[in-house]
This record gives sequence, structure tokens and C-alpha cells, in this order.
Amino acid sequence: EQTVFYAKCLANDVSASVEILADIIQNSSLAEPEIERERGVILREMQDVESNLQEVVFDHLHATAFQGTPLGQTILGPTKNIKKISKADLQQYIKTHYQPARIVLSGAGGIEHKKLVDLASKHLGGLKNTALDIPELTVCRYTGSEIRVRDDSMPLAHVAIAVEGAGWTDADNIPLMVANTLIGSWDRSQGGGANNASYLARAAASANLCHSFQSFNTCYKDTGLWGIYFVGEPMQLDDFLYNVQKEWMKLCTTVTEGEVERAKNLLKTNMLLQLDGTTPVCEDIGRQILCYNRRIPIHELDARIDAVSVSNIRDVCYKYLFDKCPAVAAVGPTEGLPDYSRIRAGMYWL
Repeated sequence: EQTVFYAKCLANDVSASVEILADIIQNSSLAEPEIERERGVILREMQDVESNLQEVVFDHLHATAFQGTPLGQTILGPTKNIKKISKADLQQYIKTHYQPARIVLSGAGGIEHKKLVDLASKHLGGLKNTALDIPELTVCRYTGSEIRVRDDSMPLAHVAIAVEGAGWTDADNIPLMVANTLIGSWDRSQGGGANNASYLARAAASANLCHSFQSFNTCYKDTGLWGIYFVGEPMQLDDFLYNVQKEWMKLCTTVTEGEVERAKNLLKTNMLLQLDGTTPVCEDIGRQILCYNRRIPIHELDARIDAVSVSNIRDVCYKYLFDKCPAVAAVGPTEGLPDYSRIRAGMYWL
């Protein structure tokens, strides 16, 4: 949903960096030889993506969960589009989307706010909203469904299962973030033990149920995906998925206060760790301005997380998880993965 141009420089070079970024947005030459060169670069990037099985699984997950909508398309797009895109297409895209109402200039580190405002006025002040209507994002409906790409020559299966989540500004987003943190992540390099805070990690380590797993909460403007991605051997998939769905149903019914408090503290810690450095801080400012029209202070986010209770987690997880149709994407030796009807049946307890 967003595109970022960023520069990292010394404090004395901020003016030059803003000028360069403004020039990229406003005065890109888009010469035919450059377009042809970049066409090859993007095709090579596509090959890299296709060799990353996690990227492939998440592309498939979006394709099935949001089938027939823009969110179901890959970031790079199909090869035929890359090969035929023209200078006129790029110029039209820039004219339509690169408008002041859609642009945020953010900075972090050795720069004063007033100086950044002055630089924005100087280098971006000439931008004007055109007569073209600012395109509205298409409402993307969610469809519970699955994609399986079976390849028994691969040693491990890569699987993602998700339900429809909340958008950026939805009040349910914070409880879903806490629930996502409660499920957590694990891989074999971490070992395991009876005192691991995550039940799923304890089960995976003690019974050798998977090689790794990570929960995720991906948000978009008005929808999202909340789920888990895991890698395992063919005969482990059924048992591990049973444990995953067991933990999901516990979130809806029997999650405890101690588990919620631990997840809240870990979520706050992770949020601070993600802002370690000027680059992530700058990106966070820009994203929040686009999503919320303001920068949410850390203390406000802490207060929102602290306000989440056990009943909030149960209610929100019941709303999004209990008896919902999941989206499933799997690549590799998937014979041991239960069929969709069994996975769907695991989304509720009698």
C-alpha cells in the first residue's frame, strides 16, 4: 500500500538529500535505456523472490485470501506486465499517485523539524494536486480458501494459515497484536524446555513437531491477515497444526491473565526494539502519518497495550478466530497436511 524513497546521510548533507529525493519524485527522466535496464533488474529480483519459499508461501496466501482483489496480486506483478510496461505507463502512474495529499516527508536523527519544513517548502512546494481524482483503495474482500503446491522432492513443507485480521485503525488491532505475541515464534536454534513461555514452542521442541514457526499480524487499510507460518517435515504437519489450532481456540476461551500480561510486556519490548536506529524511526513516522494522520507517541501505545484485558483477548479472538474459514497456503511435500475440511473443523470447539 505504500512506497518509500529514503536517504541516509550526515547531518550536514540533509539539504542535498532532500533535494535529491524531491528530484526523484518530480523530475525522473524515465529514459528508454534506463527503463530497459531496470526491466532486467526487476526480472532478476523476481527470480530471487521465487527462490525464497517464505516469500512464495505468503504470495500464495494473499492470492487465495484476497482472490480477485488488488491485495491478491504480488508486489512485482506478473512477468508479462514487467516486459510490456512503458514510459507512458510510468508517467501516468506518477501523475496520478505522486500528489501532495499522498506524500509524507519524514526525518529522524540530526535534523530540526523547522529545517525539514523549510526544505519541504523549498523543494516540494511546487507540487500541486492535479485535476485527477486521487484513487481510492479498492475494498478487498477476504475468502477462506487454500492453495497447495505439492512437490515431494523438497525436504520440508512450508505452510501458512491465517484468518482475516483488522485494519490499521481498527480498535481490535492492539488486542490482535497481543494475541499474536502470545503465540510467538520459535526455531530449532533456540532449543526448548519445560519453562519456555510459549506452549506452542514447548510442544514443538519437546515433540519435534516442526523446524520453525512464527506468528504474524499483517495489517492493511481496512483488512489484514492474522496467522502463523511454519516449516516442518511431511509427517509432522498434522500434529503441529493440531497444536496450533488448539492454542488458537484457547485464546478464544481459556487464555489466562498471566499469559496476557507476559505477551503485553513482550509486545512493548519488541516495539521499542524495532525503533532501534534512525532508519526504522523515520520509516515508522512516515507510515503512521499515512495510516493514522499523526505520530502515535510511545507512551500512548504503551497505555493502549496496558488497557488490554483477558476478556478483551477472548472477545476479539472469538470474533476473528472462532468458527472462521481460514486461508491456507502450502508448498512442498504437503501430503501430510490435513485437507481443508479438517482444518476448517479445527476452528471451533464444541
